[in-house]
Amino acid sequence: MPKNLSNAFQLTTAPGRQISVHHYPAEHAQKVVIMAPAMAVPHSYYRAYCEWLAAQGYHVLGFDYYGIGASGNGTTKQRNSSITEWAHHDAQAVLNHALDNYPDLPTVWFAHSIGGQIFGLLERHQEVERMITIATGTGFWRDTQPKLKYSSWLLWRGIVPWLVPLAGYFPGQRLGMIGDVPKSAMLQWRRWCLHPDYVVGAEHAYQRYAAVRTPIISLSFSDDELLTARNIQAMHDFYKNAPQQRIEVRPEQFQLEQLGHFGIFRPHAEQLWRELFAPQLQTALPQ
Repeated sequence: MPKNLSNAFQLTTAPGRQISVHHYPAEHAQKVVIMAPAMAVPHSYYRAYCEWLAAQGYHVLGFDYYGIGASGNGTTKQRNSSITEWAHHDAQAVLNHALDNYPDLPTVWFAHSIGGQIFGLLERHQEVERMITIATGTGFWRDTQPKLKYSSWLLWRGIVPWLVPLAGYFPGQRLGMIGDVPKSAMLQWRRWCLHPDYVVGAEHAYQRYAAVRTPIISLSFSDDELLTARNIQAMHDFYKNAPQQRIEVRPEQFQLEQLGHFGIFRPHAEQLWRELFAPQLQTALPQ
């Protein structure tokens, strides 16, 4: 696969707040694709996929939320942020950058997990050609995979309420779960995951999500270790006025044993990118 070197730059998203953005340029680009990352997942995890996208003829913008990855200069404890600040400041600034700098190209919001959950909190979503969600669902703990229900209850009711105030952030890397998450983001995520309607209910954002009319293509995985079909359906149902295509991918379709929540972005999955993602970037939009 040809390597497209990225141009990294700092983007000011709010007073005193900068995030790291990576631009993967393409010759004769046909669209701009924004790679919106999952919770606590650094942009570096998506680098190979972004390079592949650029080689297919797309300008790509990848970024780290404030306090995560390359946007986390210093410690996560020092770089505090809520998830709504990730949306209103960071994700919004990247979207504005794409729309303002490439006004003649369609913009695609390519969202992994929480990247699709926060789309309804953004302004200018009506200017986005399409959103493609990958493994995006609610995090309501009762709807997660059965084997996770007890550990989810323990995490949100037992661990987070005392550990996060004590440590000043969520030390997920030490615990081997999720990754390091800023204090405010983890406490807000806890509140979301304990609410049956997740972000939309916890933030009283029903009308905001209903206002989204950007066409959505959802790709989910039958062996997702975190989300159930109920999680995925519930999240996309909040975008009730957006035309949608929902596709469940089964690993056996590609002679694979597993894909799960994260596997599709691993570098060895290039053939799957060609078969799964390339058509969704070009297919006629649902009406």
